[in-house]
Amino acid sequence: MKTTRIITGLLLIAGMTAFVTGCKKESNSKTTEKDTATAQNNFMAEAAFDNATQWSDQAMAGRGLKSTLNDTVYLGTCVLATLDLTTMPYKLVIDFGQSNCQCNDLKYRRGKIIVQFTGSYWATGTVITYSFDNYYINDNQILGTKVVTNKGRNAQNNLWWETVVNGSVVKANNGGTFTWNSTREHEWASGESTLFQWWDDVYLVTGSASGTGTDGKTYTITITNPLMKKLNCEWIASGTMNIQIQDIPLITLDYGNGTCDNFATATVNGQSYVVNL
Repeated sequence: MKTTRIITGLLLIAGMTAFVTGCKKESNSKTTEKDTATAQNNFMAEAAFDNATQWSDQAMAGRGLKSTLNDTVYLGTCVLATLDLTTMPYKLVIDFGQSNCQCNDLKYRRGKIIVQFTGSYWATGTVITYSFDNYYINDNQILGTKVVTNKGRNAQNNLWWETVVNGSVVKANNGGTFTWNSTREHEWASGESTLFQWWDDVYLVTGSASGTGTDGKTYTITITNPLMKKLNCEWIASGTMNIQIQDIPLITLDYGNGTCDNFATATVNGQSYVVNL
């Protein structure tokens, strides 16, 4: 449960990063439809790779070997998870079948998510590697790898994880291919002492992402001050990031001073706008 809550929080961060980019672009009269698509593509990639972690958490919670997973938040009855603990690294295969399977989140999937892990999520040095075998979400093919490494404790004695993604998405209906690469650090800043009370957990996220859109435009996203995610709040509480899309002015996002609210401030060309998340 604790791990699932963690991943859920990090997924919210990933989703809001791209969503806010899209909102700011809509208020910029110079923004074209293709420019907006860059933000949408970034969101699709972040969500797909973070969702792979959610799937594995749900599968591990099932604790069954070669069992169909039911009664979970995101899985559907056509999903089969197989856990092999006989070799190292351990291997989890989540199989959606060869034809589209509508999952409980109403998205259609087919193919496999393959997860290899060297130990417990909480153990220092554990490496968890996610890869894909003919894996599609709503007919968009997901390619690449995601590697999560438990780095132990930092100078503040907090647990932290490094997440590195090298991925790409082949869009459905000959929509082209875009790339997405990300390196993030996730620090468990508060709440470890109350292990079974996830609602007081606080995470700090740093790092950057970059890629190339289907139109060849490049983009970078850099967290300039750590993003604070409180798991008892739906939104990012504080932190700043820079968003740079080729041929578009630099966008700076400020999430505030720690208050739980659905507002951020976007600054472009010296002018600031309040963004409703």
